[in-house]
Amino acid sequence: MSQNPVIDSQRLTLMLNELRLPAIKQMWSDFAVRSDREGWPAARFLAALTEHELAERDRRRMERHLSEARLPPGKTLDGFDFNAVPMISRAQVMAMCAGDGWLENGANLMLFGPPGGGKSHLAAAIGLALVEKGWRVLFTRTSDLVQKLQVARRELALEAALARLDKYHLLILDDLAYITKDQAETSVLFELISARYERRSTLITANQPFGEWGKIFPDPAMTLAAADRLVHHATIFEMNVESYRRRTATATIWSGTPTNLRNQEIRRRKLQRQSNRAARPNLGLANDNLAHQNPNYRVNLLSS
Repeated sequence: MSQNPVIDSQRLTLMLNELRLPAIKQMWSDFAVRSDREGWPAARFLAALTEHELAERDRRRMERHLSEARLPPGKTLDGFDFNAVPMISRAQVMAMCAGDGWLENGANLMLFGPPGGGKSHLAAAIGLALVEKGWRVLFTRTSDLVQKLQVARRELALEAALARLDKYHLLILDDLAYITKDQAETSVLFELISARYERRSTLITANQPFGEWGKIFPDPAMTLAAADRLVHHATIFEMNVESYRRRTATATIWSGTPTNLRNQEIRRRKLQRQSNRAARPNLGLANDNLAHQNPNYRVNLLSS
């Protein structure tokens, strides 16, 4: 290869720019030197360049998708304490992180439980794992997105705003319960839920079970319709545990507490965890009606 004619490097750079091959443009000269030195066949030289270009494209795509996902930093599955939430199966969560079995079908995932139980952490960690698998994800506080959709509606651009959200295989709506009970807000939220129904997946975290969603949607019919669309093809995790922040604060306070009092509280918490595991989740809103409309509802609920 050393007897090849001199290559016009400037012209080659222009052609690689035109072909949009930035990685090859940057590395071809180094590969050419190595190819000459080691006597590579032309096919090996070309294969090395294209493999490098593809690897760089994958890396840039991952960076772009991580940036657009807006995931909270530091929330990973490795950092999630599954022992503190014994009703959640690590195996089931890991299976969902592959995404193949539910994102392709537009199925949903719902995390219920009191504040501080790890819902947002788990939602973000699942989102991160899915991005690493090549899926597109957007994490947002529900109230923030609802406000943006309201602005879009006033500007007669709601349909376009909903269409832009279609590019995300998974939309994570964090803290659903914190939107105000306002007709305008709940209306755009319902339109979002309806637009994604059976097409794109939604992950929702909420403090209130379905039975208390009347505090979110002012219209009972809209409440039932929203719950029905979300529950259909959904997996539901109940995370009824004590707040992590409260546990941490209590542990700090107890550092000087007598041993007998600490032991009493430990026994109380152990009994509470056993009760949570034994108790059947109670979502409280027309379970029989929802189960009748969706035979898989109870199966999904109990499998969690």
